[in-house]
Amino acid sequence: MKISVNGVNLFIEVLGPKLVPQGSTMVERPTVLALHGGPTDHAHMMAMVAPLVDVAQVVLYDHRGCGRSEHGDPSLWRMEQWADDVPAVCDALGIEKPIVFGHSFGGMVAQMYAARHPGHASKLIFAGTGPRFDVNMSAEGFRKQGGDIAAEAWSAWLANPTAETTANFGTHCRHLYTVSRKMDPEVEARTVTNIALLFDFFAREIKRFDVTNILTAVTEPVLILGGQEDPVMPPTYQDALESALVNATVSRVNFPQCGHAMAADAPAALAEALRSFVLP
Repeated sequence: MKISVNGVNLFIEVLGPKLVPQGSTMVERPTVLALHGGPTDHAHMMAMVAPLVDVAQVVLYDHRGCGRSEHGDPSLWRMEQWADDVPAVCDALGIEKPIVFGHSFGGMVAQMYAARHPGHASKLIFAGTGPRFDVNMSAEGFRKQGGDIAAEAWSAWLANPTAETTANFGTHCRHLYTVSRKMDPEVEARTVTNIALLFDFFAREIKRFDVTNILTAVTEPVLILGGQEDPVMPPTYQDALESALVNATVSRVNFPQCGHAMAADAPAALAEALRSFVLP
């Protein structure tokens, strides 16, 4: 379904009920609001939230400009706007005190949201992300996983996202997102990508992202998740994130032998970490 949020129609998925029967009463379950990465669409988040569907109501949506949501004004493809859309989605759906779960790009949106709207969430999950973006730090992550050719393909794409550099990135870097070096071709094929937004984001918006100094506003419980072998957001990003969250109670789980695609490389460990944090 689609709902109107801050001037655009956003594509929404709701998995599972809010109320479940327990004997003679109905028991309320927490609501997890999942923010996808990419920026592409919410397809890859389905596997990440799957362990939560039997213990929580899970709401996913495509960010403005992404996937099946309305593109809207390209000048609003900004972190601040994506962050402000989060509470607006909650208002539109009547969600109070969500557990906000962001992965990768979605984790950046979740951090900006948490800093701009402190106290709105009940809990926060930041997965495969960091408080700022460093092209060279990620280049070293790709170098570790795929050698100089991967680091150079990544750097060239960030310097100038074009069809040619994107193809080169796909050849030398994309498979490094999993330790198995395999991406699910069916998930890749059904992913809906706004190429104009993708290029705009990596050419400019990601390079100005830095919430390090404003994460002091965050006081909610936080779970930080990271893959030890993540090329694009290696553990140094999670180190920086943990250090920036000076006023929050932080739990952190690093998954060994795991890349950026946590649901592919560490499904059981991911499920255990998520369920332990989400369940009251």
